Amino acid sequence: MQAMLLERQGAPLRPGEIPTPIPGPGQVLLEVRACGVCRTDLHIRDGELTEPKLPLVLGHEIVGRVLERGPGATRFAPGDRVGVPWLGWTDGVCHYCRSGRENLCDHARFTGYQLDGGYAERTVADERYCFPLPAEYDDVEAAPLLCAGLIGYRALGAAGPAERLGLYGFGAAAHLVAQVARHQGRQVFAFTRPGDAEGQRFALELGAAWAGGSDAIPPEPLDAAILFAPVGALVPAALKAVAKGGTVVCAGIHMSPIPTFSYDLLWGERTIKSVANLTRRDAEEFLPLAARAGVRTWAEPFPLDQANVALDRLRAGRIEGAAVLVTSPR
Repeated sequence: MQAMLLERQGAPLRPGEIPTPIPGPGQVLLEVRACGVCRTDLHIRDGELTEPKLPLVLGHEIVGRVLERGPGATRFAPGDRVGVPWLGWTDGVCHYCRSGRENLCDHARFTGYQLDGGYAERTVADERYCFPLPAEYDDVEAAPLLCAGLIGYRALGAAGPAERLGLYGFGAAAHLVAQVARHQGRQVFAFTRPGDAEGQRFALELGAAWAGGSDAIPPEPLDAAILFAPVGALVPAALKAVAKGGTVVCAGIHMSPIPTFSYDLLWGERTIKSVANLTRRDAEEFLPLAARAGVRTWAEPFPLDQANVALDRLRAGRIEGAAVLVTSPR
């Protein structure tokens, strides 16, 4: 099968042909139809996440059709359409798993990091971490739901019942979270790269009450802010924007260093918290909610062999919504 391979961190992906994987116990073999391109993929390619298996097939927003089932796999039938997210395996027995926090499992394995992902024509996945996808979305539209949507949904939960919600970095995750937040009756304040008029226009079209640069102060204090941009300097900026008792949620898996800031920005029972990975419950709640709420995904498709182009466009902030790789089934 054809795949885009990461052979060395810091280097572009290389197109190549590798053996089709064989599903093991509890696994399914999938024909990949689409795979979202996530900023985490950039962090892995660039070496900012330092423990990938190599060579590696990136990609953890996988939409595929079941081709075969491994021994003991009974959850899905051949032909079923499923989605595969970042969290690809947990031990199920550690303290975190037993307390409903499998996203923190010390032995977790992640799709497109320790497990080969979806920048390929086929992949295998643990059936426990595959999910039925709403029929309302085609393959390209569904792919961003599996990380941008799921991590965004978990971050929205971490923000609490904030009525005035700030979103820093208006990309794949924020454009989905904004729609869910509006569906819940919240006001959304969107922060983009300074001078990004197109990004601000996009946010306003999706129902944001206000949009401005990340260096701006919103017209009223926020109850919470979610940081999707991996820029540590935005933490004190967001603290300055939230009211007393407010929460700043860091939703990325990697962030540049947070600069020092004066205690008065944190004082007043403001909170900084991070969001790590996702749980199966997040997927079970969010995917039906997205369909009920009429959440639309803006996705720009790229052929599989243009993965490097998609990653470079993502880095430059030249993707409106999400980038999605599309395979051509043989």
